[in-house]
Amino acid sequence: MKLGQWMGLLALIASCYILWQIRQALLLLFAAIVLATALNKLARYLQKKFRLKRSIAVLCSISFLFLVFVGLFLIIVPPFALQFQQLTQRAPQGIARLNDWVDQIETRFSGQLGQRLPNLDVNDIMRQLQPLFNQLVGGAGAFVGNTLGVILSFLLVLVLTLMTLADPLSYRKAFIQLFPSFYRRRIEGILDECEIALGRWVIGALISMSVIAFLSLIGLSVLQVPLPLAHAVVAGFLNLIPNIGPTISVIPPMTIALLDTPLKSGLVLILYFLIQQFESNILTPYVMAQQVSLLPAVTLIAQVFFATFFGFLGLLLALPLTVVAQVWIREVLIKDILNQWDANPKRLAAIDSAIHEEYESIGVTQSRSENLPEHKPDISDDPENDANDVPGNQ
Repeated sequence: MKLGQWMGLLALIASCYILWQIRQALLLLFAAIVLATALNKLARYLQKKFRLKRSIAVLCSISFLFLVFVGLFLIIVPPFALQFQQLTQRAPQGIARLNDWVDQIETRFSGQLGQRLPNLDVNDIMRQLQPLFNQLVGGAGAFVGNTLGVILSFLLVLVLTLMTLADPLSYRKAFIQLFPSFYRRRIEGILDECEIALGRWVIGALISMSVIAFLSLIGLSVLQVPLPLAHAVVAGFLNLIPNIGPTISVIPPMTIALLDTPLKSGLVLILYFLIQQFESNILTPYVMAQQVSLLPAVTLIAQVFFATFFGFLGLLLALPLTVVAQVWIREVLIKDILNQWDANPKRLAAIDSAIHEEYESIGVTQSRSENLPEHKPDISDDPENDANDVPGNQ
């Protein structure tokens, strides 16, 4: 390798290292782009539907996002705070009932069988669990620090979203300038495809969230669990987080249902299990296949890959990252490189003939060539032109 090639290789390695070190910032930037794409799609719809100016449509879309956040806060936070207060007040009563239940078991199974049973004392159990409680309290500072980091990251995403939404063409042109001049028009078309794919993914995600929230609302209302609307909204919103979100969403309704009877809490668990089975096996594969043509296996592999290399944020953005990666692979790798691979038509005909003979030797009568389009004569098929292609003859 020449000196210039070694310098290029070192620059490529250094660039990959720098990108890996700032991967979390790049993921936050991508999250802002996804959110800005959704708001921009809404702004364009308002422009087309109501013939509004661009600035007014953008302001309406931002106002809609703000109202959604305020509505979620009002629906979720105050009722949950009240239920948590009631839970802390009724926790001592639950411990007392547990003591009475243990005493009844000891009284009923007295004698030899009672001697074989372990001597259960809730107070001893609580004393044994005290170090665990102290450890949890000691880790409260780290939890608050992580929560503060999440809030700051969320605010950063919002700021980047607003900046991108204010003037998207400038940022788009700056990104296109990173590519060679002969390929910039092609990159612009690829970015259009990415925007369309992300918009379809957003619509599919909203459909899945709405269906999960609706089913949760109906099920919790039938079971007469308090705050069914708040629990349903949380279940729909956490459905954006694959695998982990549905598991977290079942904890609040189970805890509140436990205040009534343990049976109701178990029924809530069964309800959420059935809903998530429907969502993961039927709803999400169908919606994503219709919107962005993502295969279920590809979706699962993408979740594992991005969660392994990028952590929780990668898991959260696994599907939109996969959608964008699918567009780039299809347009650049397949269409621009593999489909344009230089091959002599005579060589293709010779390969097809060899495959045909091999199929006939094993008893297969239909050749692959029957499924291929009819080959039209081209000027490159002329032997004289093949001779002219030899460098020595030019």
